[in-house]
This record gives sequence, C-alpha cells and structure tokens, in this order.
Amino acid sequence: MNSFAQPAATPLVLVVEDEPSIASILNAYLERDGLRARVAQDGEQALQLFRQLRPDLVLLDIHLPKVDGVDVLREIRNEGQAPVIMVTALADDVDKLLALRMGADDYVVKPFNPPEVVARVRAVLRRTKTPAVAVAAPLRVGPIEIDKEAHSALIYGDDGLAIPLSLTLTEFRLLACLAAQPRRCFSRAYLIENCLPESDALERVIDSHLSKLRRKLQLAGQDGLIETVRGIGYRLWPWD
Repeated sequence: MNSFAQPAATPLVLVVEDEPSIASILNAYLERDGLRARVAQDGEQALQLFRQLRPDLVLLDIHLPKVDGVDVLREIRNEGQAPVIMVTALADDVDKLLALRMGADDYVVKPFNPPEVVARVRAVLRRTKTPAVAVAAPLRVGPIEIDKEAHSALIYGDDGLAIPLSLTLTEFRLLACLAAQPRRCFSRAYLIENCLPESDALERVIDSHLSKLRRKLQLAGQDGLIETVRGIGYRLWPWD
C-alpha cells in the first residue's frame, strides 16, 4: 500500500531502522493496519524527517549510523513531546533503561513480532493522543464582549473601537455572570454563591463590587448597563 494514499488525518509513524529488511517489514505491517509510515535509515535522516514531517509517533532503533538513537531521542525531546517507542536488542537492558529515563514512551525488543509492534504503536497513540479542546467563542452582549478563555472584557463604542476593561477577578466574574443571561435579575445571594464562592462575604459586599464595576463601565462610555432591581438584586440591560 502506498503511504501517500492514506488520508492526511491518518497517524504518521516515522520508522527509524538501519536494517532494510526490518524497516520494510515494519513499514508494511503499519500500513496494513491503516497507518501511514515513512522510513529513515540513520539518525541524521531521522532528525531531518522528524522536523519536516512532524510524525505522530517515532519508532526508533537505539543503534543507528551517523547519530545514535539515544541522541535522536534527546533531540526529539528537546523539540516537543512526540511519542517515541524505542527498539533495542535483547541484551541492551542499559540502553532500554536510559531511553525510558530520557522520555521514551515504550520499547520493543528484537527479535519482535511485527503485529505486536503495531499493537504497541496503537496503544501509545491512544494513550498520548491529546483530545482537541473546544475554545468557547467570546460572548458579545450589546456593547460588551467577554472572552472567558482570555479572561478579558471589552466595551465597543459607537465608532466600533474596543476599549479594554481593567477588572478585578470578582468584577470579571460578576460581569460574565450578568452577561450570560442579559435582562435576567440575579439576587445578591446568587451572585455571592457563583461569583465569590470562596468568600463568606455579606450581601452588601456585592453592592460594593458592582458599584466599582459600574464606575469602570461608565468611564468606558457605557453608563446604566447594570440596573438595580429594588428588593431583588441586579440585572444587565445592555440595550433599549
């Protein structure tokens, strides 16, 4: 099977092996299992291909021409956390231990069973695969934009220019809470529980924080965004 025929999303394994017959067998079994594979025949070529291709996993022999496998592993670890499985001869216990101390994810011993190597590759890929983290889009309510990921708040003026708000942690939490459900009235007790969870503050402390938040919104050209609902609490009313 031609490795370039695989979809780009298919994991790419860089096989670093100076014995052509072993490299060919590993390449064939990996591709048979639905993975993409490229082969490097020495440590120097391995580093070149690693930097060029950024493989999902490196299957790395310890004893290599030009640049030793342990040195290749050291360079890979200096540049990132790509998973590495070391391949070693049965007598190389010292090399195995050294490689694992340097950050190899697993090792296999020659002579090996190719299907077992593929199974090890799959297991390491599953273990080290970092799931994509969904990044929440900034929340835009009227002239206010809140980015929880960046922990920032902006006020947009009539000219479309954004003014950053310099808020304390509590002020940011309060604004984010009010903006999440604009026009909903929040009680002081609710705001304390959700915006000052680590505090045993009295309800009047919320009044002080919101007073300071209102002042900062006013200085940014947006007065009257936070309304007091007498006897109940507060709400954000960002537009008419």
